[in-house]
Amino acid sequence: MPAPEFVIFDCDGVLVDSEVIASRVDAKLLSSIGYEITPEEMSERFAGLTFKDILLVVEAEANIPIPASLLGDADKEIDRRLRREIKSIEGAAWLLQSVGLPFAVCSNSGYGRLDITLTATGLKPLVKLLYSAKDEEGVMEKPAPDVYLMAAEKAGANPDRTFVLEDSTHGVHGANRAGMRVIGFTGGSHTYPGHADKLLEAGAETVITKLRDFPATMEALGSFGRLG
Repeated sequence: MPAPEFVIFDCDGVLVDSEVIASRVDAKLLSSIGYEITPEEMSERFAGLTFKDILLVVEAEANIPIPASLLGDADKEIDRRLRREIKSIEGAAWLLQSVGLPFAVCSNSGYGRLDITLTATGLKPLVKLLYSAKDEEGVMEKPAPDVYLMAAEKAGANPDRTFVLEDSTHGVHGANRAGMRVIGFTGGSHTYPGHADKLLEAGAETVITKLRDFPATMEALGSFGRLG
């Protein structure tokens, strides 16, 4: 089988342990307007989606009017807490330095949020190719495949020889739609019972819990065809 030639990492929940912080803030704000939900439920249902998309789901599902200020309130509070609390996922710096292939980081977060988390964790100097589905013109956010395809095109890489590391079902779906091979990750603080099963059901070929296992896992999968 053709060897892998390009790698794409998600950021939130894969390189930086931010999903748990966002889930706590979002759950508190949603509960304040009458949509009772726990941070754990936020992670299970909505990890990988922007808060704007989450609000659209909530509004349609519960018929609750959403205050115009809620989105801005969430962004401000999450950014404030990320600056104080964010940590990298164990092994993230090692992985970015040791993966052995060209790579990009593709996220639904905006460039401002990515700058906060990557700078605060010390990972920013290690990331040369960074793409925000939220902020790139004409690019739809995950689970659309747009940001993955854009990264591969700019790197001159073949999608079918690209491996993606994702922690959310939305991200897995998007990478699959891009024709890429996906490894799931459940090593963030927001992981929940059944997380790995959901990633596999979404189309991940396998799931790892430690970033240090990624290079060997990718090499093993790259030696034969897609699983499933």
